[in-house]
Amino acid sequence: MLKKITLFFEKYIKVEEESVDAHHALNLAVAALLIEMVKIDNQSTDDEAQKLHQILITQYGLETEEIEQITQLANEELGDATDYYQFTSLINTHFKRPQKVEMVEQLWRIAIADGHLDSHEEHYIRKIADLLFVPHSDFIRTKLKAIEEFSQH
Repeated sequence: MLKKITLFFEKYIKVEEESVDAHHALNLAVAALLIEMVKIDNQSTDDEAQKLHQILITQYGLETEEIEQITQLANEELGDATDYYQFTSLINTHFKRPQKVEMVEQLWRIAIADGHLDSHEEHYIRKIADLLFVPHSDFIRTKLKAIEEFSQH
């Protein structure tokens, strides 16, 4: 993905090393993809950032310091992302289909948190869903669910 983020993840998501918690490494891989969602349309909003922060803390148990560090790295090298495989392969190894579908839904929630769904955001979610082998029916269902939840708030 991004050079500095890759170095960060080499430090934190090397699951082969016994000293690193594999569950936590997986959560950091998910965080990288969710953070990229906020940045993908080059218009990061407070609503998207707040939704991201909420998801990372409540769903993935990341510490605020970790969130700040990975977010800063993503900001420094925005636009250089070309490869999400190192993250999606880790997720594919450890997540079952329902967890992957939930992650796609979280991407949708972040994307529409600002009340606008950009074509870059939708393309990114489709790309990640494809890499996670999430069926198109789940891709659409999670999109509609996230939009409905947003409109009710």
